[in-house]
Amino acid sequence: MGRRGLAVVSALLCAALATAGCGLGPGADVGDVQVTVTREYGAVPVLDTSVTAKESDTVMRLLEGEADVETRYGGGFVHSIDGVAEGQHGGDPYDWFYYLDGVEWPVGAAETDLEGGERVWWDYRGWGTTNHIPAVVGSWPAPFSDGIAGVPSPVVVMCEAGGAACDEVRAALKREGVTITDATTEDSLLVLVGPWERVRRDPIADLIEAGPAESGVFANFQAGDELVVLDEGGAEVRDLGPDAGLVAATSRYGNLPVWVVTGGTAAGVRAAAGALDAEHLRNHYAVAVEGEKTTPLPLEAR
Repeated sequence: MGRRGLAVVSALLCAALATAGCGLGPGADVGDVQVTVTREYGAVPVLDTSVTAKESDTVMRLLEGEADVETRYGGGFVHSIDGVAEGQHGGDPYDWFYYLDGVEWPVGAAETDLEGGERVWWDYRGWGTTNHIPAVVGSWPAPFSDGIAGVPSPVVVMCEAGGAACDEVRAALKREGVTITDATTEDSLLVLVGPWERVRRDPIADLIEAGPAESGVFANFQAGDELVVLDEGGAEVRDLGPDAGLVAATSRYGNLPVWVVTGGTAAGVRAAAGALDAEHLRNHYAVAVEGEKTTPLPLEAR
């Protein structure tokens, strides 16, 4: 039989076995994806694993392969993971939220394809204070290392009188293989480094002063330089003073996140810059830094 005959027979056989999935397999490997599941703003670890994704994989499919998942609305919404379901706790609504490369993703998990290299973080938390926390720092070195959802962006470190802290931030990014550029464009990922009185001039960073309902950041600055940390209800818990630092991220209108590495004083900025690594940031929404002590935010409600 000639090549043409073999091709025809192969095509007919594939059609006859279509119900068995001939030619409809999961596809080739696209790369490893980090899948993390936590509860209570990252405080309670549930799952942390690296999974090799296939061409046909979505965020939802990858999660279903690693955990016991119940869905609603045609499989597009996560109702429960390992038996922990949406509901009410202490009068507050609780749900599962997911972040893709440190960004609260606006597309459903069942419709989000994977390119390989992503960091997917599911967290079960209350949303009585805010149901929108647009960006987090806990997927470090994402989004700087491989971009967001496989789309790279130039990384710009903007020094707002950051001094030596700027050098430390650049060094931390370079250790993760990140190339830093100087030219700011619409698709740049910005890291603002400097004292809060200077950093807050950026309109996205200044959302922090409007509270967590606007920025998703459970911290604020009072009297210009006093770092005050909040609990999950948005209430002030402690004044850490001007020498404490803050590492946080936020965004507006679905735009790219803006990171802030800041503090009330130069000492606070340096403390924040020293926390740019997985040890200090992993699975945290934001962190306050006092010398060598790192405090995940928000704080637990009293």
